[in-house]
Amino acid sequence: MRADYKTVKLSGESEIEIKKSRFLTYVKRVETEEEALDFIQDIKKMHHTATHNCSAYMIGEHDQIQKANDDGEPSGTAGFPMLEVLKKQGLKDTAVVVTRYFGGIKLGGGGLIRAYGRATTEGIAATGVVERKLHALMKVSIDYTLLGKVENEARQSPYPLKEILYEEDVSLLLYVPIGETETFSSWMTELTNGQAEISEVSTSFLEFDLR
Repeated sequence: MRADYKTVKLSGESEIEIKKSRFLTYVKRVETEEEALDFIQDIKKMHHTATHNCSAYMIGEHDQIQKANDDGEPSGTAGFPMLEVLKKQGLKDTAVVVTRYFGGIKLGGGGLIRAYGRATTEGIAATGVVERKLHALMKVSIDYTLLGKVENEARQSPYPLKEILYEEDVSLLLYVPIGETETFSSWMTELTNGQAEISEVSTSFLEFDLR
């Protein structure tokens, strides 16, 4: 399983006008090709009177699924430049649809490539980009006499504190980057003079805004 990767926030949209043509961009995070195709069909239904609904998506840990569709624009002038933006920004599990309402002025091949590339770039910027990092949820069980010290240190540490469980003993649940669990356990063992019971509960991704 990948430990970290970049993708877009859940969804977003933007609009630009170039020589009287309207370009509406829709961006969505998707985890399967089926989700991507459903998203594209939803936009096509929403804008069934549009001149074109061009699309591109890239899915998978190793970008195994990459598709681009010009939807009637000259070959290579819409879907491909859209896909190139996803590649250059290093975005995974991302689908984009650019809907064009023709304004009466032809843009030419180069103009179309620039227009769809710009529309995609602005759509992604409007949506926002995050880095997803795999973390282990670590449980640290201690005696109540240690709570003040451990909680204070935990809140000042780089490890996000999820919650504190007040049971027979008290337990702190903290998120630790997947590659730092041994370092974390050693630190916590030293902090408690070996009086902590430390275990890994689960793993999950945390998201951090990049822009």
